[in-house]
Amino acid sequence: MTALETRFEQAQPNLNTSRSNLIRDILENAEDTYFLSSRALAKRYNIDKATIVRSVQILGYKKYAEFAADLRSHFVSRLTPYKLMKAAAREHRSVSDHVEHSFEMEAHNLHALRAGLDANQVIRLAKQLNRARRIIVVGVDFAASLSYLMAYGLNCLGYDAEAPAGSHGNLQQKVNLLGPKDLLIAISFGRCLQATVDALLRARENGVPTFGITDSDKTPIARFCDSYWTASIANPSFHGSYVAPIAAMDALFVACAHIQPQRSLALLQQKDEDSRSRWYSPVPEQRRRSGSRKHNGRKDKSALPDATNGNSGSV
Repeated sequence: MTALETRFEQAQPNLNTSRSNLIRDILENAEDTYFLSSRALAKRYNIDKATIVRSVQILGYKKYAEFAADLRSHFVSRLTPYKLMKAAAREHRSVSDHVEHSFEMEAHNLHALRAGLDANQVIRLAKQLNRARRIIVVGVDFAASLSYLMAYGLNCLGYDAEAPAGSHGNLQQKVNLLGPKDLLIAISFGRCLQATVDALLRARENGVPTFGITDSDKTPIARFCDSYWTASIANPSFHGSYVAPIAAMDALFVACAHIQPQRSLALLQQKDEDSRSRWYSPVPEQRRRSGSRKHNGRKDKSALPDATNGNSGSV
């Protein structure tokens, strides 16, 4: 429940039916109302500005600007790809402006992460990972790419980590195998996806330590996890920005690698030796041309006996 929804619920005894319906409609259509001034909002609902101001005051706000800020937060927390794209399209920017805005928001998200996440927090989680027997990273939909990246990075450093894919039932079965010596990491943002939250709640029921990566201290991930990091994914795109969450994970990989440097070096050396054949290796021009001729089923005439100069192979 957002801050605005909480205020609305608490103010119900003091709101008459018309004002209650007004606030409810504003909340349900936040994508069309969050950017309006008090005058514009009054015009939209064909009422006077004083009614808007009085309704906002009943909710406990001293200024309309405070209400507008919470309305925007409410809108952001209820974003869907459609609503996000609709809000961006309403701004009537050029394509170039939208791209530049995206870059600006990515940079802002990184700055916010850097301001809110310090090295000690990262080291603390790295030490918790060291103590964990097994690690399950849960992320669904677009966040599945984040969970895979985290599990793969931890595997490279010697951790028993997995990012289960598949159905809701598969996630629950994987979580059921965890115990108090393991760790579940949940990654989800905004309202949070049901499958991720269900896996988190099941882990808590089983006494499994939990950690979350989300974008607000009011999300279900933040409320239900033992500890969490916040990383904004705000972006004028239909899927949000994962620059900040990835930067947070990169910092975690660095901490994990340097907490046990000898183990990390040994594992990375072995990986380096095992994967040499995977890297691109330039093929000499002559070999590439020869291979191309064989592939196309053509014969290299220069390699055949020349009947015209007596080198036919016969005597």
